[in-house]
Amino acid sequence: MGLTICNHYNAPVTAAIMFYSSESGSGEGRNWEMMGWWNIGPGSCALVYANDLGDLATHWYYYAHASNGVTWAGDGRWVNQVPTSAFNQCWGIGVTPGERVDFAELNVNDNDNWTVNLLP
Repeated sequence: MGLTICNHYNAPVTAAIMFYSSESGSGEGRNWEMMGWWNIGPGSCALVYANDLGDLATHWYYYAHASNGVTWAGDGRWVNQVPTSAFNQCWGIGVTPGERVDFAELNVNDNDNWTVNLLP
């Protein structure tokens, strides 16, 4: 069970996720947690969250970019600064320097499992 990201693109991708959790990032982080970066080769998948999704949140967020500059991103509503190296932290806390990414939204409803397929 969990959230899996699969790379169906012809170049390596790097991915990050974000989700709401009443038990993390309280105060400054407004209960949002961000994790990244997973390196996923062409034709490969990565389990990026290994627990029941629907039990924690119905909406999850992801961002990915390929080594050639192609991105899988959102519509501008969930832009945030994230570290350039591996991270697991609350929203916006201690991210300097970093890069701005636009997380895409997923509605998993009450599903325990979800797979994001990064397509060309």
